[in-house]
Amino acid sequence: MFGIDKRVLNFFVIVILSFITFWWTFFIFHLPFSYDVVLGVICIRLIASLLIFKDYSMSWSKATQKTFLIKSIVYIVAFIVYMPIYYGNHRLAFMASELAFYLFAINFSMYAYYYFINRCKINKTKVVVIYGAGKAGIKLEEEFRNSEYKIKYFVDDEKILQKRTIDAIPILSKKVLKRKMAKEKYDLLVIAMPSAQKERIKQIYNSLNSFFKEIRVLPSLEEILENKDFSSQLKDITVEDLLARHPQDLDKQKIQDFIKDKVVLITGAGGSIGSEISRQCKKYGAKKLILLDHSEFNLYKITEELGCSSVIPVMQTVRNLGFVENTFKKYKPQIVIHAAAYKHVPLVEENVIEGISNNIMGTKNCIDLAIKYEAEKFVLISTDKAVRPTNVMGTTKRICELYAQNVKSNKTEIVAVRFGNVLGSSGSVIPKFKSQIQNGGPITVTHPDITRYFMLIPEACELVLQAASIGKGGEIFILDMGEPVKIVDLAKKMITLSGNDDIKIEFCGLRAGEKLYEELLINDSDKKTDYDSIMVAKPTPYEIDKLNDDINELLVCKDKIKKLKEIVPEFTHKA
Repeated sequence: MFGIDKRVLNFFVIVILSFITFWWTFFIFHLPFSYDVVLGVICIRLIASLLIFKDYSMSWSKATQKTFLIKSIVYIVAFIVYMPIYYGNHRLAFMASELAFYLFAINFSMYAYYYFINRCKINKTKVVVIYGAGKAGIKLEEEFRNSEYKIKYFVDDEKILQKRTIDAIPILSKKVLKRKMAKEKYDLLVIAMPSAQKERIKQIYNSLNSFFKEIRVLPSLEEILENKDFSSQLKDITVEDLLARHPQDLDKQKIQDFIKDKVVLITGAGGSIGSEISRQCKKYGAKKLILLDHSEFNLYKITEELGCSSVIPVMQTVRNLGFVENTFKKYKPQIVIHAAAYKHVPLVEENVIEGISNNIMGTKNCIDLAIKYEAEKFVLISTDKAVRPTNVMGTTKRICELYAQNVKSNKTEIVAVRFGNVLGSSGSVIPKFKSQIQNGGPITVTHPDITRYFMLIPEACELVLQAASIGKGGEIFILDMGEPVKIVDLAKKMITLSGNDDIKIEFCGLRAGEKLYEELLINDSDKKTDYDSIMVAKPTPYEIDKLNDDINELLVCKDKIKKLKEIVPEFTHKA
């Protein structure tokens, strides 16, 4: 402003405002104006501004609540200095009244300047509603001031906040918002609740989706970056947000006690499940992580991501007994988590011998070596497709379960954990649908009635570790996957979220070995554990010498399907 240093202007403001506030105070107290008092107080205020908190150099255009507080402290300290000087000549009420008027004038002037400089110069063309009137919502309201969005309402579930306002913006309940929006549709709803569970986000979305053109959500507290604007971190609602379910009985202390300071070997460490288990083991304090995978790229990727000296990559296939034995001999793992497997149903149907070799023999190799080298715990990752299987992949995993339950384990506790589909894993339906939507459709669904269980990968993996921590050996644990989801409904949700309602859905028929629905329990006699999210299956006895003979025969016989049916009588092959 006129080329004058704004720190000098601050002194100028002190002088002008002091003259004005003293003139008014002398007037209302019916006293003659005293230049001696005014000049004396101005001098002390200038010195206080110079010495305390560098008040003279504070930027008014970047003022915060703390700035206003500092201003008040500076001039109250000045008051404490000059009040004894003038106490005999002027009443305390006179001096205190002038101070109150001065504090109001200086803070009002500063806020008016701040508001004028920072006022939005952008034309407001869109309407936004913020769900959540907490700290995150207020920060977003500040950031939206300089955007094209006009904030119409806040919405909050706390009754104590409802019917109040933030900067003159009303805070409503969800019920009142829906009533007000009965005949109109706003541009954007922002869900500013970083501590909310995904189940709550899903409820809000389902309730308010029809009232907004777009819904965006602030990331969770774990994901949010504090040094970036919240508005730049808003993300679209994803199908993972809508399908996710958070187990309420996750015992992180139990998992930490199980993993901390242990040497952990993870097979299939580069896959969707294996890589997440690797992350979790690092998070929970594993002493050393031996990451084993036959894929060079996947192993490189997870090793680079974890990036520490305690992570050791081993590029091997679990089918090579000699190579894997060298790894066991060298690192002596205390915990072995076996995630390596071929899991894609149609591919294994076309490659039966490879499926048997990798899934059955690979698992058998790892279990036998864990027993030989006295690992404390062996954890087999299994699948809901092992329950009354209709395909080769599920049957091979069921044989793995039988081996894990019945082998003579000596000092090693061997457990299996069975669960359904995980959201976003390689080869799963969600990435496929996303790709089809990006290409303009159509989305292909095998059958109108096909259903599947779903769970987020991180939650599934934490529950795997929790189940493993409570296992004593011989159990097959089953994760509670909630209610099954119709795949056609999933496709419809993804089309809605994409904003392209023109995309069609086509039904292409069940593939070889595919079920209409999956099961997690073989019978109703399965027992509960201390955790509602984890059940334990009734054991299935199988004489181990006979099972070994059957597996050996399976490897050399010509009719693999027939032999698989002998080992797993409930196997009904749908070729």
